[in-house]
Amino acid sequence: MTLRKLVLGAAVALLVVPSAGVAAENETDADTYRLLNLLGDVFERVRADYVEETTDKELIEAAITGMLTSLDPHSSYLNAKNYREMQVQTRGEFGGLGIEVTMEGGLVKVVSPIDDTPAFHAGLEPNDLISHLDGEAVLGLTLAQAVEKMRGRVGTDIRLTVRREGREPFDVTITRAIIKIRPVRSRLEDNVGYVRITSFNEQADKGLKAAIEKINEEVDGALQGIVLDLRNNPGGLLDQAVAVSDAFLDKGEIVSTRSRKPEDTQRFNARPGDLAEGLPVVVLVNGGSASASEIVAGALQDHGRAIVLGTKSFGKGSVQTIVPLLGHGAMRLTTARYYTPSGRSIQGTGIEPDIEVAQARIEAVNGPKRRRETDLRRSLDKGEGTSEGDTKKENGNTDSESSANESRRQDYQLVRALDLVRGLSLFAERSPQSAN
Repeated sequence: MTLRKLVLGAAVALLVVPSAGVAAENETDADTYRLLNLLGDVFERVRADYVEETTDKELIEAAITGMLTSLDPHSSYLNAKNYREMQVQTRGEFGGLGIEVTMEGGLVKVVSPIDDTPAFHAGLEPNDLISHLDGEAVLGLTLAQAVEKMRGRVGTDIRLTVRREGREPFDVTITRAIIKIRPVRSRLEDNVGYVRITSFNEQADKGLKAAIEKINEEVDGALQGIVLDLRNNPGGLLDQAVAVSDAFLDKGEIVSTRSRKPEDTQRFNARPGDLAEGLPVVVLVNGGSASASEIVAGALQDHGRAIVLGTKSFGKGSVQTIVPLLGHGAMRLTTARYYTPSGRSIQGTGIEPDIEVAQARIEAVNGPKRRRETDLRRSLDKGEGTSEGDTKKENGNTDSESSANESRRQDYQLVRALDLVRGLSLFAERSPQSAN
């Protein structure tokens, strides 16, 4: 049975339903039926006369894809294969390059590479534009089609042509691999806990709790605060963003989602309990921080629970719902916008950091050697011994300390965040309230 017959059959079936009695509604229904007939006419003509034979499945899936991608950059059709891969990805493991992308101006735009993946090691950066895949132009492809071309058998190569601001277009070859995402990484920076969340898959909340528990064990009560690094985190599951925000909040709204129907508005609130126990928290964001990352940064910022440091985030303030289509994959449909606790929609604007710090590198400046008090003849000691020991102590840095300092210099934003946490901790310790 052709699509046109199916459409007409549906129209006839609908016409026998009792009328609502409203002329405007009847006129709208009639327009809908005429447009459905138009779709059937086009389908039949393409099916019969297109220069190459195509299957009904190809034509219908292409029509669905066109309908969804015309709505916004994040709505799309997932065939059965892509739907299965998406389910695997949200569980924390998938095959591909390790890159989160969207569409902009007909080209594939990099939101962010995922840490320790082929795309990350190849040097791809947020806001890179991919114009060609193995020499084939991306222009004219849908996002789903481009993503499918980037996926493939593990161990095979793909050549990307990349446009980056300030550079001539260049090619980069990446070898596909199984991408295993460990969403949370952590370490101690002296007495400051550093926690990086790379994506909000199903393991993010558990990983955060385990990381902070491990940090607390290592410092044995001497923790000064937490740096939560959400840079280049492209987002993920809404419930994980809510859970991570809740981990640092005792009460109040975390985020609200508002769809076309007011009655479908949802509000997510924090429950008692703060993993950081009130210690200072600094959240790092940049242009690759999107969606769920922005929910967390916005919630902690609005409640005054954390200071957001870095550069403006990506600005994706919409919610996508995955609607399974029995036997035919699923559709990803934008169904709502989300709002921070203060009522801000960050769609297209992003989260503005409280302290704007662009990424840079710190380099020591070797100035002329200056004389000190201890260099002067007959200089007094400090009354508790000679000054010689103090001088030796001051200049006695170990190789490991120098190596650690050099590592930190590579990440200026992190250095600033660590200094800020230490400053806040020191201020809290010295404040009159803490002495009572």
